[in-house]
Amino acid sequence: MGALHQGHLDLVRRAKRDHAKVACSIFVNPLQFNNLDDLKHYPRQLELDRELLYEAGCDALFAPEKEAIFADFIPLTYDLGVLNDHWEGPSRPNHFQGVVNVVERLFHYVRPDEAYFGEKDRQQLTLLRYMAAQEHWPERVTGCPTVRAADGLALSSRNARLNPEERQQATILYKALRQAASMAFHGPIASVNQRVSEVLAEEPAVKLDYFGIADHDTLVPLEDWGDHEQAVALIAAQVGPVRLIDNITLSRPA
Repeated sequence: MGALHQGHLDLVRRAKRDHAKVACSIFVNPLQFNNLDDLKHYPRQLELDRELLYEAGCDALFAPEKEAIFADFIPLTYDLGVLNDHWEGPSRPNHFQGVVNVVERLFHYVRPDEAYFGEKDRQQLTLLRYMAAQEHWPERVTGCPTVRAADGLALSSRNARLNPEERQQATILYKALRQAASMAFHGPIASVNQRVSEVLAEEPAVKLDYFGIADHDTLVPLEDWGDHEQAVALIAAQVGPVRLIDNITLSRPA
């Protein structure tokens, strides 16, 4: 959606290593915003983004106006399966319907062979892979590792709206995820949840929306580790004026 950072540019560079030509779409999608204030204040810097993409090796930029992208467009209601039942689904009603509708629309115009998405938006990535299979999209959906700042905070366009104090407070999200990773598969999930709550209490200004551990593939919440070899810890919280999300993959020790 623009306001590009090194996480976005990493996707471009990865795509460039794999393909002769790379296109990037920039479109602030109104269908996926539940909070109109968030839509109003979402950072926009198209000219700078254009320069950054050129320097990263991008060959084409598709940046349509909403009047063009929605011309003769009737939003569809997709069957999102269980992937809309938890985490961002309840917190942001209709968000993923908006995501899928516009991603499908962008694919319709660009028709890439392969589309690269960051793992920071893990639920979005998982959902788009699911929809690609369900709807028989010709595009291959590829996930790429989250790019982080030196202090661990996942890069996000919304980070630009944090003041220095809030920016420091936001690092507690990754600290909580690292704590979960250190305890994963070593004891009850309830113990992990309790310890994460204690970590988050170190920054009372950070308002937790959710934290939980989920199945690696379906993102259904887990109550115990069972025979899973991997899982995902997901977190969302309000930090100052913005809501931030993050996640980390948990792996059973060899």
